[in-house]
Amino acid sequence: MNKGWLASLALVASLSGAADEPRTPPEHRRGEDQTFLTFPEWYLVHSPAEWAHYLATHRAPSEFPWGGHIAQFWQGYRAAVHETRDYPFNGGYHLMVSVIGTSTTVEYGLRAAYESTIGRLSEASSDGTPTAEERLATRVAQAYVDFIRIDPWYLFDFISPLRELWGHGTPIFGDNLLRKWERRFALSTEYLVKAGYAWLIKLGTQSMYEAARPVTALVLDRAPSPLQASLPGMKRLDVAGGLVVVTVPRYRAFMAYAQALAAQGIAFREIAGNRGVIMASVIERTDAPRPVAPLRQVFTQPILTQTGWERRVVTVPVAELAAQLRRWRERDVHLEHLYDY
Repeated sequence: MNKGWLASLALVASLSGAADEPRTPPEHRRGEDQTFLTFPEWYLVHSPAEWAHYLATHRAPSEFPWGGHIAQFWQGYRAAVHETRDYPFNGGYHLMVSVIGTSTTVEYGLRAAYESTIGRLSEASSDGTPTAEERLATRVAQAYVDFIRIDPWYLFDFISPLRELWGHGTPIFGDNLLRKWERRFALSTEYLVKAGYAWLIKLGTQSMYEAARPVTALVLDRAPSPLQASLPGMKRLDVAGGLVVVTVPRYRAFMAYAQALAAQGIAFREIAGNRGVIMASVIERTDAPRPVAPLRQVFTQPILTQTGWERRVVTVPVAELAAQLRRWRERDVHLEHLYDY
């Protein structure tokens, strides 16, 4: 009799353990700590995006808050370290973030020093009309942001803008001559240095890290309807126990797929094998109501070039993400990014 009870208990325990196993295939699972550790990387998308928007509004580069952006990068990294203190230490990722953080600090520091001295003097010589070089810089800044939202920055083609800068479409002579020549020098230096550094980083990345899987696996509470034609990347992997396993593109595209699935009333059960929390950032007015449960605010950052606006970085339970995405959409909140591990 005792043996029978023991066998029954063992069977129940094994079934309970199986039920607790993630439905996500092992090759698609990633650690929950990644949702926090990816913020510093993505800040180096948010910061260039702010720079591109700043240039597009024809504001003086000498007034851009380079130092503030350095501080915000390290603030985000410090928060990521704090949030992941109870997870296994990810040495490779911390090394990578330290490298990009240090190089960005050097770059932004040099640009701040240059723009506040030589750049400011050339600005003073101009009548305020953007030169061909400045218009080129604005276009390239936005093209760079569009590119790094999908692909690693070191794959961006910095040589083509350099050729355009010195091509027939960008005349050497013209109005605001001092400003033209100064911008030509500054942009030539920037594109050449970045092209060389990108080449080195590409070599180092390929030798130290495996290529990242370009998709994220989701476990959904039911099968979704076909998504719109603009979102063709969802693939179904499995259906079991009423749950559906699909993959969708990672990085920037993940947000669009998550919003589209949430709009169908679908709930997420797992994301990359995780059932805990996922981090998100939204842009809201500084006087907007503070986040409430199930959200937990991790930290905030003012948008340094837009008075009265701030970035709010929050965590959302995976099971509550779809409902929260619908609430943000109903309130017309600008969802900046979902940090999908």
